[in-house]
Amino acid sequence: MSIRKARGVPALVLVLLAACSRSAAPAVAATPVAATPDASAVIPVTAAPTIPAYVSAAVDADDRSSDDKALDAGRKPAQVLAFFGIKPGMKVAELGAGGGYTTELLSRVVGPTGEVFGQNSPFILEKFANVPWSARLSKPLLRNVVRVDREFDDPLPADATELDAVLDVLFYHDTVWLGVDRAKMNKAVFAALKHGGVYGIVDHSAAPGSGLSGVKTVHRIDEKTLREEIESVGFKLAAEGSFLRNPSDTRDWNDSPKVAGERRGTSDRFVLKFTKP
Repeated sequence: MSIRKARGVPALVLVLLAACSRSAAPAVAATPVAATPDASAVIPVTAAPTIPAYVSAAVDADDRSSDDKALDAGRKPAQVLAFFGIKPGMKVAELGAGGGYTTELLSRVVGPTGEVFGQNSPFILEKFANVPWSARLSKPLLRNVVRVDREFDDPLPADATELDAVLDVLFYHDTVWLGVDRAKMNKAVFAALKHGGVYGIVDHSAAPGSGLSGVKTVHRIDEKTLREEIESVGFKLAAEGSFLRNPSDTRDWNDSPKVAGERRGTSDRFVLKFTKP
């Protein structure tokens, strides 16, 4: 109703009626919009993380096996653990623990007040991991490790909650050719972590734009593709580590341990720290 044209109705009444009319309009609920990765966000890159004394002590321990120590030059475990912020007393997990190289280091760092869930799928155990994994877990040192034999689609037990960190070291690409429902796996990791918890990924770099095409032929994965998969379930990329980069790597050769030979440990690798908001 136009105030100017109405006759016989006091202007003040019309103003009040108009106000009431506006306030009586039904509220429209806002439709939630899914968060999308901010491609313009500046992600800090760490070239040389500061190594805490407790991490150095774990890596330099005299009672580590010679086979494990032989892998250190290529894997740089002290930098990896420091970058992901692993500390004494933490409750953490490793997906695709294999024979337990990283699991043992996690066990040493979190110490007797911490806890480590070491996960392997039945297929991985049957094909190569069960004997070395079982032998490693027999060490008294690893009594803070919970052996987890579960499929990757649902990798963690019900009591693995409020975790400080979940690591996947050089194995995410394998979950692709194994046919794992990775969205389900990543959601399970998200649910198991506490707010602010870390999902740490280390993997072999495939050629940019190659997507998932090289996961079995050269055992590599496109970093962009992996990042998109993990961010799609709610994780935020918090930082990158450049200490395992190798710019001279052509990224076209098979870096599987059984095939790489003398080149083992020299592939270009990305290190990504995701967090649960």
